[in-house]
Amino acid sequence: MHNLKLVVAAVLFLTPVLATAQDQSDQATTLLQQLHEADPTDAKKIEREISLIWGRSGSPSMDLLLTRGQDALEAGEVQTAIGHFSALIDHAPEFAEAWHRRATAFYREEEFGLALADLGHVLTLNPNHFNAMFGLAVILETLDRPQEAFRVYEKVLDLYPTHERALEAEERLRAQATGQKI
Repeated sequence: MHNLKLVVAAVLFLTPVLATAQDQSDQATTLLQQLHEADPTDAKKIEREISLIWGRSGSPSMDLLLTRGQDALEAGEVQTAIGHFSALIDHAPEFAEAWHRRATAFYREEEFGLALADLGHVLTLNPNHFNAMFGLAVILETLDRPQEAFRVYEKVLDLYPTHERALEAEERLRAQATGQKI
């Protein structure tokens, strides 16, 4: 009987969390469709809304770890940020944004292999995460893999056609590749 009470309590507790996650997913899907068709000004606003949705774990304590990690990253305390993001990943491994932020921290430390691994997790959890795709393309370009970077920038632009930095990168790679196959 005790186990049944625990199961019922868990279902009652998790139902609002799962419903919130589904609502967030539906909102992000709608916004991604709007992003694809938006002019550059509206696209920036939509991008911010999507980032806000992707930045919510559904748990106040996990969101606090994300905020602390981001604050440390912005303060230049990269190792502290990595610690916060790693703790967050340990507690919420399905939270794609935790992996994305840690990938950013690893990139700043020039730990490209670790950053690539984390970006792989992000894109497995959220295949539409255009910021993670952009980060992947930047790393590929840094590692002198321009053809692969170009293809990833194209994928970013498929989702977010007015992404300024991806447009600039694609143009830059096209100019560099004069006479080469991309």
